[in-house]
Amino acid sequence: MSSAAILEPGVFRRYASDQLIALGKLVLENAFQPIVEVATGSVFGYESLLRGHERLGFSSPLELLDQAQDGGQLLALEQMMAARALAKFASLPDFSSSTLFLNLDVRLIQDGHHFLEKIVQHLRQAGIAPSSVCFELSERFDNTSVPQFAELVTAMRKAGFKLAIDDFGVGHGEMKLLCDYPIDYLKIDRHFVSGVDSDPRKRHLFKSIVNIAHVLGIRVIAEGIETEAEFLTCRDNGVDLVQGWFIARPTTFINELQTSFSYLADIGRSRRSSQSLDEILIRKQIEHLPTVYENESIDSIFELFRRNPRQAFFPVLNANGEPRGVINEYHLKEYIYQPFGRDLLKNKVYERSISHFVERAPIIGLDAEAEELMSLFANMENSACVILTENMRYAGVVSAASLIKVVNEKQLKIAQDQNPLTGLPGNHAIRDFMREAGRDDDQPRFFCYCDFDNFKPFNDHYGFHMGDHAISLFAALMKRYFFSDEHFLGHVGGDDFFIGVRDWSQEELSEILERLLSDFHDDAIELYSEEERLAGKIRGHDRAGLERDFPLLRCSIGVVELPQGLVLDDVARIGSEIAAVKAAAKESEDGLVFATFGDR
Repeated sequence: MSSAAILEPGVFRRYASDQLIALGKLVLENAFQPIVEVATGSVFGYESLLRGHERLGFSSPLELLDQAQDGGQLLALEQMMAARALAKFASLPDFSSSTLFLNLDVRLIQDGHHFLEKIVQHLRQAGIAPSSVCFELSERFDNTSVPQFAELVTAMRKAGFKLAIDDFGVGHGEMKLLCDYPIDYLKIDRHFVSGVDSDPRKRHLFKSIVNIAHVLGIRVIAEGIETEAEFLTCRDNGVDLVQGWFIARPTTFINELQTSFSYLADIGRSRRSSQSLDEILIRKQIEHLPTVYENESIDSIFELFRRNPRQAFFPVLNANGEPRGVINEYHLKEYIYQPFGRDLLKNKVYERSISHFVERAPIIGLDAEAEELMSLFANMENSACVILTENMRYAGVVSAASLIKVVNEKQLKIAQDQNPLTGLPGNHAIRDFMREAGRDDDQPRFFCYCDFDNFKPFNDHYGFHMGDHAISLFAALMKRYFFSDEHFLGHVGGDDFFIGVRDWSQEELSEILERLLSDFHDDAIELYSEEERLAGKIRGHDRAGLERDFPLLRCSIGVVELPQGLVLDDVARIGSEIAAVKAAAKESEDGLVFATFGDR
């Protein structure tokens, strides 16, 4: 055993103060934690985290960095760890399509240009595009108070690096950063993620942060996700990327890193299918405009406008195919119509690249709802379009006129989904309600499936007109007993109905459903002849064509309860539970059966 290994932590730490870099080369490591796309479960990138600090006697990486700063060794330490992170990143098979997130200590800003030069050198040697690296601006200190900060951000942008605000919500100067600087990603601090599924106040703040970011064309990363419920809530509130122990813990071993997490895609499958109408409509209106890359010469954008004289703007992408914003023709007009304007743009002293003219635009994934896209557009004044992405890469744009078409067509589809006999919403709306209610765990939710018993022989014997009358009668009774905005009434089709109830107790709902069944039974009996009423049966043919006696018409209702605190997004699972309870209700004496989700 070496002498260093048997030193007490305090002694080792004092020794490390003078030999921090030399010892750091021996014991410090870079751990990578995956950052994953919410919609697909695919790994988008990795955050590099410092590990091995405890071997030098430090309780946390921050304590080690503070010690390095006090000893004048912070720049050397950060350069060493960044170089190692880049080397490890370059060894990944998918590095060319991934992003490496590196933390940038605010105390390095005064030496920022020297730090960037070294990073760029390492990138060239490794064949990594600068747009594959994102610097996280720590909010431990106020970045914007450092005089050299604005100049450093400009240099980063010019080089092609991406920027993220780390620990958003608990630091300094975050709103100034959002307002004044071209940020690509916003990482919501764990404080707002922890328990967001069960805290309405926190969820409201969370949703507001996501909306602000998307309007500004910034993608959102939720940090520190530890439970499935937190993941579902983050996804349901529009988060683009996730990171945390629920997905994967940081690891120093390359062979432990995965390129995708299929269970996240499985969790999200029901949501994507439930929003297929919106996505189909949006895809029909997408404009696949030509794009320009921010690192291309200024001549390329002039050529693009020349070839497309009626187009006033074009999307701008980074080298990884992610949208940065748009470049508008009017930004270049002052140069186009100036004597020597184009020559001025190309002048190396003046240095005006494409990235200089990029204007932010709302950015959101293709799986968003149509109303969300319209809200983004409305909240971004003078925005040329909403940029759509698929798997975080550019997919196209939609204009205001296109969004109006999408929303109008969706409303028409919803109207067509309503049952013409009862005027009640159909299957699309029922699934949407079940999905929405499944996510809202602040109160108990009840899903009631209503199905007539012995309807076929009644309909065959008395004709479709009387069958429609019975269906209309039940719909009217439903509307009489369930009239609150909190209630949802749907017509699945034929003699099948759906009732969704929130914020009632089982006892309250049971009492109302018993009244509904009783009233329907009494009214339905009057539809039969006096002879059949007295006999309590009707002669008819079953589904196999055999003649036999059938009891008089009644309704059975199977009820599935989602208790308070349960977040559930899988409509198919809820549907299978409802089917089982409905079958039990048909076999029961009174036609009403309750079950709690998961108990059967």
